[in-house]
Formats: sequence, structure tokens, C-alpha cells
Amino acid sequence: MGGVSSSVAASPILQVPGAVAGLPESPDAAVAWHYGDPFGEQRAAVQRVAVVDRSHRFVLSITGKERLSWLHTISSQAVADLRDGDSAENLDLDLNGRVLNHFVLTDLDGTVWIDTEAQRGPELLSFLQKMVFWADAKPVDANDHALLSLLGPEAETLLETLDIAALPDTYRAVALPGGGFLRRMPWPTANSFDLLVPRDRLGDWWAKLRDAGAAAAGMWAFEALRVADLRPRLGLDTDDRTIPHEVNWIGGPAEHGAVHLNKGCYRGQETVARVHNLGKPPRHLVLLHLDGSADDRPAPGDAVTAAGRAVGVLGTVVDHFEFGPIALALVKRNVPVDTKLEAGPTAAAIDPDSVPAHDEPQAGRLAVEKLRGR
Repeated sequence: MGGVSSSVAASPILQVPGAVAGLPESPDAAVAWHYGDPFGEQRAAVQRVAVVDRSHRFVLSITGKERLSWLHTISSQAVADLRDGDSAENLDLDLNGRVLNHFVLTDLDGTVWIDTEAQRGPELLSFLQKMVFWADAKPVDANDHALLSLLGPEAETLLETLDIAALPDTYRAVALPGGGFLRRMPWPTANSFDLLVPRDRLGDWWAKLRDAGAAAAGMWAFEALRVADLRPRLGLDTDDRTIPHEVNWIGGPAEHGAVHLNKGCYRGQETVARVHNLGKPPRHLVLLHLDGSADDRPAPGDAVTAAGRAVGVLGTVVDHFEFGPIALALVKRNVPVDTKLEAGPTAAAIDPDSVPAHDEPQAGRLAVEKLRGR
């Protein structure tokens, strides 16, 4: 966990007056962190409509008749039977079920489009290319396309003014005029859309959305809303030990998850099934409220401690326009919700509404109890 420097080329949107780039050592250095009014940008994304430049996401595509059935066998999500226009979140796991990559995919007009973290993209593409063998599937770099996100309750009204035939349902996509597609997502706000567009038209689409009434919002706004919605980000809110159960990535598309629990074999499935059926995740992702009066601000990767004892690790830290300084953290499951914590040098408290329940009956244990006659 922690910040990762970006080697991605700077977005042309950074030339917009008032644009302030992300910190050089951050994963968002290539795009705008804000445009001069961070909290106002968050309000626009929650109360009206705002557009966020996420063109630093790594994009790849997969063509071939077996693209879906092949991808189904090597990733955690059930994608073999996706319809044209369907989207899903997905994971690449190691043999021990630990998360290596998280990505969003859309199958449209004979092509699977994948977008993921810039720093992880080349590694994911290399893995996919090595796993093709004899399948009719061809993964290639598609960074001639770029991502924008449109957020807010007025996003639908704005999009209806553009030349788009019909707006998609959640995890569905429709083609955009001139190339690319529009995809509806369930986060970071209730009304969220991604636009994957040809990179040479990125500026045109930015201007079109701004002219239609969308406020310019930086990644600060996107990250604040993502954290408040308890959505993890690979590399910031995960570490090399993270398993999907710890960060709410369990479930098919209908559950807004990235791991389908009723599909065939894939790398890491044994751990996923064992924890789901018999065990509990050792840690869980929670929302922390941080002491805003502290002089020192904690950073991703800092230890979360209770009475001087390490009980977790800090993820994304961000200032929210309503909640003040907040953070995501992976904390040991047995830490009581009212425990007084410190995140690095700062006092912290767990938001009780963010703590997942782990008391649901597990299929494996129920079967064992049945065999024992209990």
C-alpha cells in the first residue's frame, strides 16, 4: 500500500486554466487533482454534475471469437455469457487468492475493453498475452483510448442533450458517436457514467461535456467520493496480502462485486472458496474518520494502532467536503468498532456503518454441522 509514482504522459486537460496536477509521487500525477475549488468540485459531483479526467487509466482490448470464454477461465468474474454491451468488474489473483489486478471490462461489438490502474496495466497485459496459448483471443494495448467520468444527479439530463440513442443501465454500455462507448457504473456516486473515447478526441469530449453544463472536477473529488462509498483502489487500499473478501470484491455484477462464487476453476479459486465456505477474512476494509485538528497528516501505508499495537494499515487518505478528513484502512476483523485508534500520528475512529457483518451462516460449516447431526 502507499503512493506510486506515475510515468504516464500528462493529460492535455492539465492545460485547462486552474488545473493543478496530482503530486509527482502519486498515481494521479498525470491528471488534474483539482481545478482550484476542491470542495466545490465535490459538491458539484454530488448535487449537480461534474466531469473528471481519468485518462491516466491503462486501456487494453481483446478481440477474437473466444475472448470471453478464455477470459472467463483465467479471471475471477463470470464473463463467458456476457451480452453485447455488458460490463463487469474483475480480478486477477495469484495462486494463493491474493489480488494482483483489479479491472473494469466492457464487451461491445466484438471487442472486450479493459481499463485498470496505469502502473498495473502493462503487467496485466503481459499476463493476458502469455495466457492465450491456442485460444482465439488477442489482447493488445489500446491506450489510443482514454477515460472520462461523469458524476452527479444531473448526469442523465446532460447526456440526453447529446447525440446518444439511449442511456445504458448499470454495468451496461452503448456506443458513442465517433467511437468509444458510454458505460453506467454503480459508484462512486449513485449516478455515475464512464466515457471511453478515442484519445485524440479527449479534449473535444471534455469541451462538449463542459459546454453542456458539467463542472470540472479533479481526482480529489473522485477519490473523496470513492472513499466515502467504501470502494477500494488497487495499490492504495490493498497490499500484497489482500484477498477479495477483505475489500468487498466478492459477488457477481448484480452484487457490484468482482468475484463470482459459482463458476469454474481459475487461479486463486481455492482460497476464495475456502474463506467463503469455511473461514472468515483476517482483515476487513473500514472507513476511518481522522482528527482534523492534528498538525500531521497520515499517509497511505502508515500503521493503524490501538494502544500502541498495530491492528491494521492505512489506505487512501482524503479530505471530504462534508465528513472532513477520512481514510480507508484494512483493520483486523476482531478489532471492536469503538476502539480508540491512531492512524500514523493522528487519532482515528471507525465509522460503525462501514463495518461489514461476518455472522452470516457459511455453506461449508452448515454442511459439516448437518453431517454431525447438529
